[in-house]
Amino acid sequence: MDSVPSRTQVHRKVMLVEDHDLVRLGVKALFGTPEFGCIAWIEASTLADALRLHAEHADIELILLDLNLADCKGLHGLSQMLAEHPLARVLILSGTQDEFVVRQAKAMGAAGYLHKAGSPETMRDTLRSILELDASCGSGSPARSAQHFPKFPSASSYDRVAELGARHLEILELVLSGCANQEISNSTKLSLGTVKNYVSTILLALDVKSRSHLISLFR
Repeated sequence: MDSVPSRTQVHRKVMLVEDHDLVRLGVKALFGTPEFGCIAWIEASTLADALRLHAEHADIELILLDLNLADCKGLHGLSQMLAEHPLARVLILSGTQDEFVVRQAKAMGAAGYLHKAGSPETMRDTLRSILELDASCGSGSPARSAQHFPKFPSASSYDRVAELGARHLEILELVLSGCANQEISNSTKLSLGTVKNYVSTILLALDVKSRSHLISLFR
């Protein structure tokens, strides 16, 4: 679905990827204030639609991406979006504020993170900063980028996650997509024992006891 005002009214174009109609209406109302000018909303209810619409609208400034879609769960959606559209600026819109999920979203290249239960003022400030301040001050500034994410105290377990390599993150994505160890072994061409070692390392780094607990962090 796609709702765009007339060309003469458009100041900025934002894609909203969310599978609940009422949530989309609420988000548009939240940011429908004069301070944001005229936003042209491009709406998608699935990741597949979002990928297609982004290819059709090259001038999208920002994507608000829900982490729990019918065709994609967790940060896999962010990974796919940035894989197909590396220059896309993605603002995560999620019902979870788990520290690991937030940190991983930032490490993977998200532009910011909005908690659905956050205050309207905080959500408006984040979007305003990304759309306006980044444009004039430089979105590549680490200090400015950090302002778009919730702050957490330092924690050794998350420091260990930051040290995990690309192969660990690849296997993490496969675990989150529901793959069993044997399926991961077949996909990555790694031995079953090696896959089990990788999974154990990931569970240890996150201080979780089971795959189901791990997956719940991304829901």
